[in-house]
Amino acid sequence: MRIEPARMACSGGIPQLSHRLIDSLAFRFTAKAFRAFPKALTTSFPVRSTQQAFHKVLTCASDDDVFTWDDVVRISKPETLSDDPSDLRGYWEKIKICNRRLESQSEFLSFVIEDQIVGYIHKGFAENLRSFKDVFTFPPENSNSNGSSITLHSSLSTDEDRTGAVGDVIKSLGEEHIPGIRNELYPVTSSFGASIFFSLERAAAPYFGIKAYGVQMNGYVEKDGKKFLWIGKRSQQKTTYPGMLDQLVAGGLPHGVACGDNVVKECEEEAGIPSSISSVAIPVGAVSYMDIDGYRFKRDVLFCYDLKLPESFTPKNQDGEVESFKLIPVMDVANIIQRTQFFKPNCSLVIIDFLFRHGYIRPECFGYLDLLQSLRSGDCS
Repeated sequence: MRIEPARMACSGGIPQLSHRLIDSLAFRFTAKAFRAFPKALTTSFPVRSTQQAFHKVLTCASDDDVFTWDDVVRISKPETLSDDPSDLRGYWEKIKICNRRLESQSEFLSFVIEDQIVGYIHKGFAENLRSFKDVFTFPPENSNSNGSSITLHSSLSTDEDRTGAVGDVIKSLGEEHIPGIRNELYPVTSSFGASIFFSLERAAAPYFGIKAYGVQMNGYVEKDGKKFLWIGKRSQQKTTYPGMLDQLVAGGLPHGVACGDNVVKECEEEAGIPSSISSVAIPVGAVSYMDIDGYRFKRDVLFCYDLKLPESFTPKNQDGEVESFKLIPVMDVANIIQRTQFFKPNCSLVIIDFLFRHGYIRPECFGYLDLLQSLRSGDCS
């Protein structure tokens, strides 16, 4: 499907856009060509002049600072902005958001267990762990820390011992150092399916730089030969990314739960999808990314699923984490990703992957292969 360029109609087209939307549009229009992954990517992108279009959007804005479904629908429409559908720069910016500050990896020490690197701990955060001498072992203070590592005390030899000891440290550090503690455990392993060394509080995962796995599912509907995606809007009470757009179903992969079982569980909790429907969700691959934010080093792998839903089905949230849902044409969802930062960042990657697999992003687009490769920029193991 191609969207032919159309002129933006400011009057009546987007009369009440929020500040966040304006910021998002500014981010879209002022983006310059960049090389997020210089070792792998070879494509550079010419910058088009969009100042006139952006000025028209800016002069139509209101003072509201929270976007609504009305804002989402307005900015998603093909006629809102004159876009070239082969221009992939808006997608590139979303890849960049999920893969920040990788040049700062030298600030982290390897976290090693049984001669396997299981994570990375920032040197600053490591200072919070030094007093727990019966749990963590550090390189000598007078040694060159470059290439050095942190490990667990030799007395902690079992999964249960390690889980309990590190868990006590996290409780002691508390919300001041590790905000958002959920009492949900993630397995600590060198790679997916490998032996589990211990289990770690989910909120602490990025502070220890462990690989975290999750599942994300695109729920779509086909009507009159066109595809639509069910999109969720996160609750304003969520501690992370409140009010932002999300996949129909997504969740972290807890200790001891298989991917397929987790999809079925999350389908019921987040969208009220019964197992008779969700059990046929199709695993379609994975995306990965690495992101450094202060002391946090996220190394995430998201297993992607597609589920074709009946036209008659309407999702209904069961756990209070989703404010509402909306069924949106796939190309309009693509426009939202290209033009705004409305989506929770890693959701954009999963939807971009959907756009590739369902033929909405085509090989004729400049930078096609580089963009495809960038969806797996993290250690996908």
